[in-house]
Amino acid sequence: MAIVILGNHSAVFAARSEQNRIRNFYSDVLGCKTRMQNDEVDRFQLDDFHFCFVYQSAAQDESHFLKAIYLELQTDNVEEMKQKILAFGVKRVDVPDPHLYFQAPGGQVFKLVGIDEDLSRYEESPSSRPGASASAS
Repeated sequence: MAIVILGNHSAVFAARSEQNRIRNFYSDVLGCKTRMQNDEVDRFQLDDFHFCFVYQSAAQDESHFLKAIYLELQTDNVEEMKQKILAFGVKRVDVPDPHLYFQAPGGQVFKLVGIDEDLSRYEESPSSRPGASASAS
């Protein structure tokens, strides 16, 4: 059987009008290393993960990203990073979870968690939790 893993590169098609906000957010707020910047494409690196933004005149409306995959950002200081992210003016996303979910410039949605935070409760199936009853599929 073939082995499949998630890679460490992403690409987002974004509105050209968001280019400056995207650059400021990923460089100044998240501290990404800028790998390339031009009128058409920006590439940023955060640890070993790479973000590529391809700018277009007509890109998908940011509201559509709210129905797409959410990525997880880890930090060693959740409160400090949360304040920095919110001060930038991102859109908060209402999710029934205690973590900060937000929509970054360009549309991508992130969940902010602590690096050493125990997230194993998100990995359990509902039937394996104490007090949960198994249901037939």
